[in-house]
Amino acid sequence: MRSPEPADFEPWAAFCADEEAARYLGGAQDRIGAWRIMSTMAGAWMSRGFSMFSVVEKSTGRWVGRLGPWQPEGWPGTEVGWGLSRDAWGKGYATEGAEAAIDWAFKTLGWTEVIHTIEAANVNSQKVAERLGSRILRQAVLPAPINVAVDCWGQSREEWLARKR
Repeated sequence: MRSPEPADFEPWAAFCADEEAARYLGGAQDRIGAWRIMSTMAGAWMSRGFSMFSVVEKSTGRWVGRLGPWQPEGWPGTEVGWGLSRDAWGKGYATEGAEAAIDWAFKTLGWTEVIHTIEAANVNSQKVAERLGSRILRQAVLPAPINVAVDCWGQSREEWLARKR
């Protein structure tokens, strides 16, 4: 995992255009929408000091998704989220990457809680959250322009550290 780079844009745009991969991430986006999303996440590194990482497959060097800490203005908590291109699904990247990102968020950012905002129909992300030891903490509605009801899965720093022992 690393911060987004300009060379990530082509695979990022393909990911955003994929109806199934983007289903629970605000829906498919054209190249302009993909540019805005990638630029927002890259800009969050400057304005907040953290944001989602680009996920790069070790064996190929290929960009396969974005994952990590996320808390834009109005967000319902300190999130570690994930979104991977479909050809990377089922390989454990979401779980492995989220574990590393959660460790980093608690250690480096000093977070006391981590959440994962997941729509009720998104069974695959619920399974990742369960593998991480998370549970539903509360419900929320994501801020405009998203305006989607979600379950906030998550856990406290203490729960995470106890699980890791």
